[in-house]
Amino acid sequence: MIDIPEELAASQAKYNGDAGRAFIARLPELAADFLDRWELRLDGRPMHGVTALILPVVRADGTEAVLKLQLLDEESAGEPVALRVWNGDGAVRLLDHDETTHTMLLERLDPARMLSHLPDSRAAALVIAQLLAHLTATPAPPGLRHLADIAQPMLDETPRALTQVPDPEARHLLADCAAAVREVIDAPGDRLLHWDLHYDNVLAADRAPWLAIDPKPLAGDPGFELLPALWNRYDPDDTLWRFDAMTDTLGLDRPHARAWTLGRVLQNCLWDIEDGRPLQPQQLEIARHLRGPAH
Repeated sequence: MIDIPEELAASQAKYNGDAGRAFIARLPELAADFLDRWELRLDGRPMHGVTALILPVVRADGTEAVLKLQLLDEESAGEPVALRVWNGDGAVRLLDHDETTHTMLLERLDPARMLSHLPDSRAAALVIAQLLAHLTATPAPPGLRHLADIAQPMLDETPRALTQVPDPEARHLLADCAAAVREVIDAPGDRLLHWDLHYDNVLAADRAPWLAIDPKPLAGDPGFELLPALWNRYDPDDTLWRFDAMTDTLGLDRPHARAWTLGRVLQNCLWDIEDGRPLQPQQLEIARHLRGPAH
């Protein structure tokens, strides 16, 4: 029997409703099927993120791996595509994949050695920057969702969303974020983006110091990649240092990257507004730092 973590069941119910509950209900059978089909032996307690169940396993040849079972959605659909393109170079290696269920077999990294455990937050931000510089050097393969298809709906939604923001300063700030996106929307980029490279999504391995996991792939401009490293392990005094260091490492045009980072803030705030949640103060503060003095 596979123990399904209660936190995973709760998050699936919260974010995916009946589909999430149905996914949780069939997880034990799904896990048992792939353990048998791919000749895997359980090798530890289940782990989980917000949406996926991760089972440490050993293959028939003795190779350590993890079995990842998750509900297919727009963000996760491109994960095996991106991992195949990167082929273990800067990212976790994909060992097997079932297209019908989106189940993946991945090389096993060391979950006890996350980049978030590195005491020096500036050094950790540079690791993220170096990984992003490497990963985004790859052109996006055909068929991935594209930043251009995300940016225009954000701009279309902004006027209505702003009517639900009671604070005038926050409304002005988000309007400035939308204005910044309008300036760069005609140059959305064509690189293969990870989209969610924060410090818990970087693990140590024997074959490389740090490798990225759990991509939510997107085709677009690498400037859209920077916000997770600014927002996570948040330090207001380090916001501009991290932004400057990351844009230097990736070789990005700083005004262009600033605009796409403000666009990422706008994206997160639109989600908060849609879900009826308060706007996150840290996101707004990052936007203030990057926007500069109000105008």
